[in-house]
Order: sequence, then structure tokens, then C-alpha cells
Amino acid sequence: MKQPYPQSNQTMAERADRHRLYEASVQDTEPELEFVSQTFESLAGRPLRFLREDFCGTANTACDWVRSHPDNRAIAIDLDEEVLDWGRRHHFQALSPEQQSRIEMVHNDVLAVSEPKADVIVAMNFSYYLFKTRDALRHYFEHCLAGLTDDGVLIMDSFGGFEAHRELEESTEYDGFTYIWDQHAFDPITHDTICQIHFEFPDGSKMHKAFEYHWRLWTLPEIQELLKEAGFNDVGVYWEGTDEETGEGDGVYTRQEHGEADAGWIAYLVARRVN
Repeated sequence: MKQPYPQSNQTMAERADRHRLYEASVQDTEPELEFVSQTFESLAGRPLRFLREDFCGTANTACDWVRSHPDNRAIAIDLDEEVLDWGRRHHFQALSPEQQSRIEMVHNDVLAVSEPKADVIVAMNFSYYLFKTRDALRHYFEHCLAGLTDDGVLIMDSFGGFEAHRELEESTEYDGFTYIWDQHAFDPITHDTICQIHFEFPDGSKMHKAFEYHWRLWTLPEIQELLKEAGFNDVGVYWEGTDEETGEGDGVYTRQEHGEADAGWIAYLVARRVN
């Protein structure tokens, strides 16, 4: 992995690249793409070839997808031009010319892009939580359904648990920096939440509010109901299993009807329309 900051006389926070830090601490494209591709193939009975990444950020996932197989194609969509341009410089440019021909990076609102139709649409890292009303989220799901092939699948992640309703900070140590997840504010009446990501460094410097998100904390029943209202008639929650030795999550997600009352959990939602 490339170092997220070069050598200089500046503090480590001043030298750091927030996008590299995010990818090093938040994203792990290999197991995620493995889950997405295996889930699609088990449902559709054919290999996944065309992926659409909504709210793609740096398009790290989409670029890794086209790199993983010579027949894979992708479209990556984001409204933030600065972040998308970073992805073009660091991920798209690292692809071979042939791989570049199989990916399109689009600066636009995800609601403005409906073609070409994808086998799978992914909306990861809770990005769709930015839709704060039932009407807005249902409209996004309707748009996704229209943008999928007949056997296409929408796959998203979700988080919750009783600690998701608290204002708290959690720190995780990585090589050369500390990742801080800050649930900065939560309104129990509206479920509006402000979440921030900070980074701290061994020299004592800090990158404060490297990322900030203004979301509605949706519940799994609400999301499932809205997906069905939007026209998806097969909606499943894929819950993480538990490692018997450690009692922690084992990274294996299977479709379940009931889950554990964990303090904090991450699950996948998988939705399709079966004719």
C-alpha cells in the first residue's frame, strides 16, 4: 500500500492524503466484491459482468472490478467532482488502456443516470442514508430498479445497533495513523445524525473532520418496506455470522430472517424483482 503521506517538514496531518487514509481504514474492495459477485451469481445463475457503483467517491471499487476480470465492465457515479477527479488520477490512470475502456466515471447526480442498465447496482458505505424522507429514498430505489437488467440486483450496506443511537467516538489503530469514527450528533425524534471521520498521527497532529456525513439513520424494516414499495419483490437481509472462538463477526454474510441484538452491526440488503 502506498504511504498516505510523503516525507517533509510539515506535520503528518498536513502531509496526509485524506482519500488514501479513508481507503486504508474504511474500504476493503476484495471481500466486498467477492460477496457482490457471488450473491449475484447465486441469484441470477450467471456471472456478474456489469457493475454500477453509485456514490462512488474515488471509484476504488469500480476500478478494482474492471481489473479483476477481462470481461468486467463498470460505471461509477458521484456528484463530488473533487473526489471523482482524485479517483481518475490515482485509480483510473493506474489501469491499462484496455481496462480503462471498460469503465466510465461519471460526474453527476445518481438520480440523473439511468443508462446503460447494470447487472448490479451497489450503494455502499451507507451513502444512500443522505436521502432523509421516505419519498426521497423510495424514489432512489425506483430509479435503481429502472437502471437494472431484468435479472439485476441492488446491493447496499446498512448499519445499526443500540450504540448507533449514541453520540460517541471509536478509535482504531492502523499502520501510521489512528482512525476515529465520531457519531457527533443524533436526534431520536427525526433520526437525523451527523457522523465524522478524523485521523490522528504519531507526531500528535490531527486531521479533524476529514469527512462529514449528514444522514438519516434508517432502520432495516424501513429500508425493506421502501424497497418493496419501489417494486422490488425479493428483498433479503444478509447478516454476519459469529466466530465461535472470538465471539466477533466472521466476515461471512448469509440471508437471515432474524438477527442478534448487537450493540453495533453492519448488514447487506439485497433486492431484486422476480417476474
